[in-house]
Amino acid sequence: MITFLHGRLVDALPTQVVVEVHGVGYEVLIPLSSFDRLPGIGQEIHLLTHLTVREDAHTLYGFVTGAERELFRLLVHTVTGIGPRIALNVLSGMPPTAFRSAVATGDIRALSQISGVGRKTAERIIVELKDKVGSAAALETTGPGRTAGPTEKAVHDAVLALVALGFKQPEAFETVRAAQAALGPQATVEQLVRAGLKKGGG
Repeated sequence: MITFLHGRLVDALPTQVVVEVHGVGYEVLIPLSSFDRLPGIGQEIHLLTHLTVREDAHTLYGFVTGAERELFRLLVHTVTGIGPRIALNVLSGMPPTAFRSAVATGDIRALSQISGVGRKTAERIIVELKDKVGSAAALETTGPGRTAGPTEKAVHDAVLALVALGFKQPEAFETVRAAQAALGPQATVEQLVRAGLKKGGG
């Protein structure tokens, strides 16, 4: 599995880039959200990647942020009928935070305006992802205009870690919040995850 590329940006289009790593050029498909954050041609670049292997092709998908790759994988692995192309369309159509908010509030209209996502697909996205992203997203949107600081980022990362370890999203969020209340706002991601696992196991 290729998890990231670190090299020089050789070419860039809104839908794909070419990254040179030690003399090898990698063609990587990207969403518009990543294109907007690319460095200039010839400059150093670090892309998180997801590799899809099929009989007729090995395709690399690239993302500037972890949130983009996380959402891409969630869509491809969880929602019936959504492949990499539509997942890229979703990322190109709205930021991850806006997508999570749309899922949390059941905003079918906003999701169905994304290219390749009709009303039925939008409904399926909400039904199949609400338990995974809805609860945390709803809590994130309760503070209008608030930007996530180090404390909120630690909570977010700890929740993702617990979900990866088998927790359901609402349970993971409540567990991490309880751990943070006990340990204090300076608790690290590792401390929050360890506390959450102890609670979950006990």
